[in-house]
Amino acid sequence: MLKRIFFALLPIGVMGLIFFFSSQPYEQQDLRPTMKIYIPLDLLKPLLEPIEFTYHGETVNVENRGVAGMLDFLIRKAAHLTVFFLLMASMFLALVYNTTWSFARVLTVSYIGTVLYACFDEYHQSLTPNRTPYAGDVVLDSFGGVIALLFIGFVYWRKKKRQQHAT
Repeated sequence: MLKRIFFALLPIGVMGLIFFFSSQPYEQQDLRPTMKIYIPLDLLKPLLEPIEFTYHGETVNVENRGVAGMLDFLIRKAAHLTVFFLLMASMFLALVYNTTWSFARVLTVSYIGTVLYACFDEYHQSLTPNRTPYAGDVVLDSFGGVIALLFIGFVYWRKKKRQQHAT
């Protein structure tokens, strides 16, 4: 019973974490001042300089953002992938422990829930000062869910394979 409650509350906790960070204006989350104090940015410059791409109509590179700005951008986008991976995985576990649905249905509903929450998150950011919603972030967040989906599928496949070899 406690396990069921724990897993039911887990995605709510992850959604709360996402909501909390989406509620903060950019200035409260800016990592650049801290990085400039604690990280030897000059050492990272050669690693980050070759990276260049377009995001939201803007060229993202060290030249435009500086080393700290580029690192801040990459950390933020990695955080998107990570928290939506965790959201997908926690939704999956909540449904596994609290429903009798098939594996495919639990996986599908978990992914749809993750994408819907990614959409809500971008809408929520539109209401937050100095934050801009961007459909590309929904795609990035959804990709975090896809990575979780693939990971869960792989674990499930391995478990099935081991069970087949054991019999």
